[in-house]
Amino acid sequence: MKHFPFFLVVLFFNSCQYFEKQVPSEKELLQKELKSINWKEVDEFPSVADCEKIAAKKQRQQCFFEKMAQLIQEKLDVDSLSILYPELDTIEVKVTVFPNATMKFEPQFPKDSVAYDTIKIDSILHARLVDFPKVNPAIKRGVPVKTQFILPVIIKEKSMK
Repeated sequence: MKHFPFFLVVLFFNSCQYFEKQVPSEKELLQKELKSINWKEVDEFPSVADCEKIAAKKQRQQCFFEKMAQLIQEKLDVDSLSILYPELDTIEVKVTVFPNATMKFEPQFPKDSVAYDTIKIDSILHARLVDFPKVNPAIKRGVPVKTQFILPVIIKEKSMK
């Protein structure tokens, strides 16, 4: 019984280390969080008003792509691309949607495209692809982000009059 107070004091000082926890540094936590984020995917894809009511992520994405391709085709229908370049049936257009809801369109031509004037087609596309309806940008972790995708746009055949 004489040694009991001594035993309690030793036990008390040794037990303090069991309550001490290592707090991870901010940098370690940040690095761990950054590694866990998939930077290749967004939480919500860009969207137009017609597609907002769709709840499923994949269906909303498909709706947006179809709507954008349709709008681009409608804008290009009023031009003479198919008459000037009858061999050109599809143009791949890189669409960039910025966080401020603005868009940029860039035609993607094959590396060996000498059959048609890429500069002229590019200028026609830039002149026609304006005044689009409001596009809501993609969302990643609650923040609007820039997204890019390539849409194949079919140029409809026009008969020459």
